[in-house]
Amino acid sequence: MIREQRSPRGGSRDQRTNRRIRAREVRVVGSDGAQLGVMPLEAALTLARNEGLDLVEISPMAQPPVCKVMDYGKFKYEEKKKAAESKRAQVVVQLKEVKLRPKTEEHDYEFKVRNTRRFIEDGNKAKVVIQFRGREITHKEQGTAILTDVANDLKDVAVVEMPPRMEGRMMFMILAPTPKVAQRAREAVKQAAASAKKSPPPASAAGAGKPAPAEKAPDAAPQQEAAPSPSPSPGPAAP
Repeated sequence: MIREQRSPRGGSRDQRTNRRIRAREVRVVGSDGAQLGVMPLEAALTLARNEGLDLVEISPMAQPPVCKVMDYGKFKYEEKKKAAESKRAQVVVQLKEVKLRPKTEEHDYEFKVRNTRRFIEDGNKAKVVIQFRGREITHKEQGTAILTDVANDLKDVAVVEMPPRMEGRMMFMILAPTPKVAQRAREAVKQAAASAKKSPPPASAAGAGKPAPAEKAPDAAPQQEAAPSPSPSPGPAAP
């Protein structure tokens, strides 16, 4: 049995192509997807070479291995392009820290809750922290009450992923978007990626980098030829 070739770090290498294929016989799939059957490796290599393509081992563990006739360079390019598009469509979840105090004023509290709501609606998480100073640490119930208020004010968009807990002189909890909000955020990212893929570059960007045509200098006015000055009239003859 031919084992899959692996790199020293344990990850599998690229698929074997052409002369790197070790099997004596292979099952061949044509460039058009047609099943061409089992044939000797040399015959399969000749077939691929006649089409100006590569013979690529796509199922090394099969008996015999399955190989396909294809343009391997183009195949790798398409795979890389698909991976990049898939990465762009993924939602990157961030964790934002929101700091409050046991004696936070009402307008400051409302301002931070509004910002936290917007952040969670984008599919992110929030770590809400209550900082205790001095003797405030003896009134932990105030911190618990504030965190409970935050959770209640955001319950339409967030769920408590980690309940309130103490860590040193601070108390915190972690909020995560509800499944419905998280789904909306994923759809928004996918739509943005699709729009960016379809929309052509703006005309201004398309013409960027091209030098502006030089303005044609106006033709100089033709100079008029000076008229010949009249010759002086002959004076009277000298006596």
